[in-house]
Amino acid sequence: MNTVNTVNTVRIGCGAGYSGDRIEPAIELATKGNLQYLVFECLAERTIAIAQKARAADPESGYDALLIERMTAVLPACVERGITILTNMGAANPLAAARAAARVARDLGLRGLKIAAITGDDVLDVVKAGRYSLLETGEQVTSLGSRLVSANAYLGADSLMPALAAGANVIIAGRIADPSLFVAPLAHKFGWPLDAWPLVGRGTLAGHLLECAGQVTGGYYADPGFADVEGLSRLGFPLAEVSADGSAIVTKVAGSGGQVTPATCKEQLLYEIHDPAAYVTPDVVADFGRVRISEAGHDAVKVECGDGRPRPLALKVSIGYTDGFIGEGQISYAGPGAAARGRLALKIVEERLRLTGVGIDEARYDLIGVDALHGALRAAGHPDPYEARIRVAARTKTMKEARRVANEVETLYTNGPAGGGGAAGSAREVLAVASTLVPRELVKTFVHYETT
Repeated sequence: MNTVNTVNTVRIGCGAGYSGDRIEPAIELATKGNLQYLVFECLAERTIAIAQKARAADPESGYDALLIERMTAVLPACVERGITILTNMGAANPLAAARAAARVARDLGLRGLKIAAITGDDVLDVVKAGRYSLLETGEQVTSLGSRLVSANAYLGADSLMPALAAGANVIIAGRIADPSLFVAPLAHKFGWPLDAWPLVGRGTLAGHLLECAGQVTGGYYADPGFADVEGLSRLGFPLAEVSADGSAIVTKVAGSGGQVTPATCKEQLLYEIHDPAAYVTPDVVADFGRVRISEAGHDAVKVECGDGRPRPLALKVSIGYTDGFIGEGQISYAGPGAAARGRLALKIVEERLRLTGVGIDEARYDLIGVDALHGALRAAGHPDPYEARIRVAARTKTMKEARRVANEVETLYTNGPAGGGGAAGSAREVLAVASTLVPRELVKTFVHYETT
């Protein structure tokens, strides 16, 4: 049951926007942000498939590689200031992640903490047992056969609410929708019903602005000469002061690098949004179509007028599957004629792979800095650079063939053209990502607790 709201505002910050993000800005938020909640959003689509493979090899792994370092860095400040941590760093193994976080707390001498692990997003057995289609191709998920690695449903704010109600100090989930990590504490603190769609839509708006951390404080916005941003080397991560009506002031810790302006917020507002009037999450179909963004002071932006409609009946599921191997090789050329030698090197490797019978499903032959991003047609007519680096990448069916691709680039050292240096090669298995939809009622979530 939702309690009557007696809170006017909630301050919530984002301490990470992806798995390998910086840690110092999170410490700054914990110590200087005057927060009630600190969120670490660290889980991309492909990340969880990789984590599932790691857990299969070691039952105590499969969670974020920086979880222990992050917890060590921020737990003392968060406990001292009463800040609740929410994160999806549990990845494929929230239970092991909670145990690891509890060990960190004990090592730091922090007793009496309650650490919650949220499970239920792993729906591999559900997907295998049903008839579900891949949204991207229309093929049945079962057509992937033994190549299927993982299937994780995007959980919503409702999965986090019991742990918040139980007073958990740290809440660790796996695959959960990014804005849901912010919606849950707002709904808990303000007493929002989770079917109060306009309010949940506004909470989703605040979460979407914060979830990518440094992107909204100028990191994604910076473009020298067009959009200059100061202090990017010590970029501050964002926080929002959210009101009970769902409106929010987005800002950052005073004195930190970067900037928060209407322009940085508008750019992040549209980031990864297919339809601003119908942003589908597990919690709500959010409507950002009439959002109003205005300056509210130095490095402070007011965001209001978000809306929402009833949540979808099905949950999106991220499917991870193996999709062959990639062999890659690079080598550099410099000085007069560098680009011409690079083009010759690419031609040699292409012919060598054909002559030696390497089985290739698809391949790219790029001259980095010239045509790697926009292709040969866009590069035509532009002056050649003084230095160039070639990149050959090919998808193969076996690891052996992938290694042969990388090796052919390395052989350019002694087999021409002249002046090659800095060769590097790699071969790896490809973990691809697709998606499907599963009825919401088939996804059951659970809360488990560790104490210190």
